[in-house]
Amino acid sequence: MSDVIRLLPDSVANQIAAGEVIQRPASVIKELVENSIDAGATAITIILKDAGRTLIQVIDNGCGMSDTDARLAFERHATSKIRRADDLFSLSTMGFRGEALASIAAIAQIDLRTMLKGESIGTRIVINGSKIESQEPEACAQGSNLMVKNLFFNVPARRKFLKKDSVELSNIMREFERLALVNIGVDFTIISNDVTLHSLRRGSMKQRIADLFGRSLDKQIVPVDTDTSIVRISGFIGLPEYARKRNVLQFLMVNGRNMRHPYFHKAIMQCYEHLIPADVQPNYFINLTVDPETIDVNIHPTKSEIKFENEQAIWQILTATVRESLGRFNAAPAIDFDVDEAPEIPVFSPDSAADHEVELDEGYNPFAQPSRSSRTSALSGDDEVASPRSKTESSLNFSRSSERFQDWEKLYDDFVKKRDDGYASMIESKVNAPEAELEMDTAAPVSATLQLKQTYILTPSRDGLMIIDQHRAHKRILYDSYITKVRERAFVCQRTMFPEVVELSPSQDAVLADVLPSLEELGFSLAPLGDHSWSINGVPSVLIGANPRDTLLGMIECVTETGEDLASSLHERIALSMAGSSAIRRGQTLSATEMDKLISDLFRLPTPARTPDGKTIFTIVNLDDIAKMLG
Repeated sequence: MSDVIRLLPDSVANQIAAGEVIQRPASVIKELVENSIDAGATAITIILKDAGRTLIQVIDNGCGMSDTDARLAFERHATSKIRRADDLFSLSTMGFRGEALASIAAIAQIDLRTMLKGESIGTRIVINGSKIESQEPEACAQGSNLMVKNLFFNVPARRKFLKKDSVELSNIMREFERLALVNIGVDFTIISNDVTLHSLRRGSMKQRIADLFGRSLDKQIVPVDTDTSIVRISGFIGLPEYARKRNVLQFLMVNGRNMRHPYFHKAIMQCYEHLIPADVQPNYFINLTVDPETIDVNIHPTKSEIKFENEQAIWQILTATVRESLGRFNAAPAIDFDVDEAPEIPVFSPDSAADHEVELDEGYNPFAQPSRSSRTSALSGDDEVASPRSKTESSLNFSRSSERFQDWEKLYDDFVKKRDDGYASMIESKVNAPEAELEMDTAAPVSATLQLKQTYILTPSRDGLMIIDQHRAHKRILYDSYITKVRERAFVCQRTMFPEVVELSPSQDAVLADVLPSLEELGFSLAPLGDHSWSINGVPSVLIGANPRDTLLGMIECVTETGEDLASSLHERIALSMAGSSAIRRGQTLSATEMDKLISDLFRLPTPARTPDGKTIFTIVNLDDIAKMLG
């Protein structure tokens, strides 16, 4: 039998590696910019054509490369960042695998010009699908100028499944924001189709946040700063009153590297409990500085998942730091009261006490302010120095409360007597009623509804107790109402009395400009105000009463996530986005009539059990389960 195992050619191996490292144009920009940062660049320019599909060009003023290094840089596992395995535990650079450039060269056409600092001549190298076509000396500026052309030109399946340009540009802008935020000492410029989207100058962390996301954030964030032997925490957190439902800005960084860490995110969110509603989230920009030997970044090719040796200790320090900042800037209450479960406490009312005529000492002025000494005595609780006046008032108050207590006992006795009499008369009427009437009465359906925590509706059903999520139920009802109108383009634009201004990020602005004609067909009237701001002058008539800003942001988010154009996308997503934004929210109090109507409208639908995106709307606790719970 002949041998069947053989080594793959380098070009094939590089294409396989590219599937993990290079997922879309944004991945290319991330890898190239991180290489420029590692090369000591202080100014980086990114030039795009067709959202990176045709051209991605990254120009930096870093240390540059020699002609030999320029050729070796595109070989697999060729790197200047580490020498041995132990170096993985003390990384101070963004890259270290030696896979990025080889992966990019395998699925694109490369044109690199680079020159070392202090040299007078550089080198130019041209690569086509991992094959080096030419390398020759060339005069160029210090640093590197790398062009990536025709991304995925030799992998048609990958190129075909790239999203439309507006979506890919949105992803590029998100990656650019992360890179610019973590490298505040670098000048960044990004140009797309000859339009400058950002031109950032080095400065402080707060300046970079304002340059990226708008000057309005200056008053919405407060600093966090602590330094311990385990971790140094710095950055900014958002004030609770500026928490958002959409377009939330949340960035976690460690040692100048962006990361995703659900555990630390949960620690931050826990600090905002009882300060913000459940359906909003705060902004935060937090950087952790730790000993490189206590973290492991060699987990995923994108290097965004990081393991911490002192994870539990950092969690506690992070929680204490965020809470301290919220308290220092009066963002958190000094004492948290759980009013949901608290018993009702009677409070003395001066108005009710005024009904009792009381003989007071001669010369008493009811409108006079207490003297300083009496106030001091009251605060100190010193009974010995209390004036005769206070003792007289105390005895009068005690006698009044005794009278009220006696009146309450009499009222309670009357209530018990009437209750017992009512029970007796009800039982007597049941006994004397005809058998048929008794059967009809016991079989009568119960229509009572109850709202729990302003979130769930409880109602009896034939099989037990039905629990309905009010937001999801209304979302299902609105969706079925909207879907027909969306398909028929039956919306009418309703002009708003006071236009609402919405500020977008550059990535959202690019998406909105692309889908604007489709939004106008649906009944939106939008006008650009410049600097990524838009005025909402009209909304579809069916959305009157809904928040137009949340609705618009939800539709932009829908397009970004799915990559579909509103004009040719699934109409269901448009209806779902509008229904989700217009539906009643969790925490909204409903009357008995509103709950009954909601239940009635829900069960008229052909599919009332789930929302259009597959979430459960209601559940039933059957009688057998209730019996088991009660033993």
